[in-house]
Amino acid sequence: MPDPMDTSSGLNNSSHDGIQLHQWQSWTPEDVRRYFTVKGLSEEGNILMGENIDGSHLSQLTEERLEKMGVQTMGKRLSAINLINNLTKTSHQSLKTKVFNDSVHGHIDFDPLLIKIIDTPQFQRLRFIKQLGCSYFVFPGAAHNRFEHSLGVCYLARELVLSLQRKQPELDITNKDILCVQIAGLCHDLGHGPFSHMFDLFFIPHVRPDFKHKHEHLSVLMFNHLIKENHLEEKLKENGLDEQDLVFIREQIEGLPKDSSQDQNEWRYKGRGREKSFLYEIVANKRNGIDVDKWDYFARDCYNLGIANSFDHQRYMKFARVIEVEGEKQICSRDKEIGNLYDMYHTRNTLHRRAYQHKVNKIIETMIVDALIEADEHLRIFPGANGKKLTMSESIDDMHAYTHLTDSVLEHILFSQNKGLKESKDIIQKILTRQLYKCVGQSQPPARTELESQEEIRKQICLAVSEEDLKGPQLDLDDLVVHVVKMDYGMGNQNPVDYVRFYSKEDLNKAVKIRKGQVSQMLPENFVEHYIRVYCKHRDDENVAKAEMCFAAWCATKEFSKPKPGNFLDSAMTPASTKRHVEDEHRSPFDTKKAKKSLDDTYNSM
Repeated sequence: MPDPMDTSSGLNNSSHDGIQLHQWQSWTPEDVRRYFTVKGLSEEGNILMGENIDGSHLSQLTEERLEKMGVQTMGKRLSAINLINNLTKTSHQSLKTKVFNDSVHGHIDFDPLLIKIIDTPQFQRLRFIKQLGCSYFVFPGAAHNRFEHSLGVCYLARELVLSLQRKQPELDITNKDILCVQIAGLCHDLGHGPFSHMFDLFFIPHVRPDFKHKHEHLSVLMFNHLIKENHLEEKLKENGLDEQDLVFIREQIEGLPKDSSQDQNEWRYKGRGREKSFLYEIVANKRNGIDVDKWDYFARDCYNLGIANSFDHQRYMKFARVIEVEGEKQICSRDKEIGNLYDMYHTRNTLHRRAYQHKVNKIIETMIVDALIEADEHLRIFPGANGKKLTMSESIDDMHAYTHLTDSVLEHILFSQNKGLKESKDIIQKILTRQLYKCVGQSQPPARTELESQEEIRKQICLAVSEEDLKGPQLDLDDLVVHVVKMDYGMGNQNPVDYVRFYSKEDLNKAVKIRKGQVSQMLPENFVEHYIRVYCKHRDDENVAKAEMCFAAWCATKEFSKPKPGNFLDSAMTPASTKRHVEDEHRSPFDTKKAKKSLDDTYNSM
């Protein structure tokens, strides 16, 4: 008869004295002691129980750690390690992992619990939400979705935490910790709506000003719904995850709200204690923005956009190390990696400047928001939990309905026979036929200028030139769109590297700051700048010229830089359109030629 505790016999689901072999990760220290006793290593089992070693710590044991615990004989240490390897190896061999061939990270594999999460409607929904929102209308390569990004974040989260576990066993990183970090990385974007950030940053605030949460909160709600709807509670328990672990996963996804009334030194997280504070810096790093979420989208977006990525996340992982700083354990980097980190923030700035904040991308985003706002009350098609059909704005309160809300909402509008959707259809057709709102110019305020709200700027621009000078009525507020574009390193005017700690090879456990001046004299003095862009919804020459004149006059009054033309391939640059432009001048009471000369005179006199 085979030994019921012999994992090599293939009886992986057998039990002995109530110990389930396939659930070794959830063993108590007493279960570990009994297992070692049955295997003839009772003394070693007693030592492990005395050190409070449970199942989640078994895979971290090394011969060196066993020697420090008091297992003095090399033969006994090797026997214990062999016993542990047989247990964990056989358990893992029975797992049906799946391999994905990712365009960025290559072949990456996922354990069964992660596959169970991936193979749900709530997660598969991410296949139909563009990672870069409306950028696909500008960059043909930006066709990737939140689905593959989430897989990449999950993979990088595992790689980073495994690297820390191998290098620093004293951190007591358990397999449960690793699994929780992976799940948080996998599910961190479940709450995104159509066209990603466009939905939560612009659509929701307009139609639901009462909803003050960000997409991370919706991700937590969708995560809870995913578990309940797909009956994954038992699967989570089989993998040793309890309610505290679920709290840890939610905290990694959403973080904690700022509370000025509480002591900032008080530890507010419930999922893990202060001794594991570094685990909260892996998926979403609130301290300095260095996290695996950014690493994946930098690499993935650059790959699909055709933009060079100068940051090497694999190199950063090699030198990442946890050190205690002011009572909390932080992920620190080797001092020589500071240049690599500045490259990371520079890559972020480059992506914003060349793609995310591209003037055509942003105006298409505005037009889609306008279309969705117009369509909201007429598009009641998303089935809620009680069977009632909900609108987009109502769906954020019902995850059953929200599961059906993806980028396909544009097709619903285009193909609908509902007459109430006519205005929305017209806007979408303008996007598809490239009849976009016209960019009339962009200006840059001086550094550290206090700017009014976009609504107030729009009002001021409309009134910047009198009716007499315009030789006609002033612009209507609804004629203009104003964007205040912010470019920074992720922390406003602060240098995020000031919030990173470094170590040297001479002292691996001492964390220090490295000031900008110690690195290079060529680094930025300011870490944030703003641009003001103005678009005209009417594309005719008269209204565009009026908008240009008003914007330029407003900039001159504010002593901002002279607006640069919004369209480099301007209609006046071709002979045919020049002729039409001259004819329009004769027809229009507004003299665009004189208006532009007047603006040039205004700036020349400044």
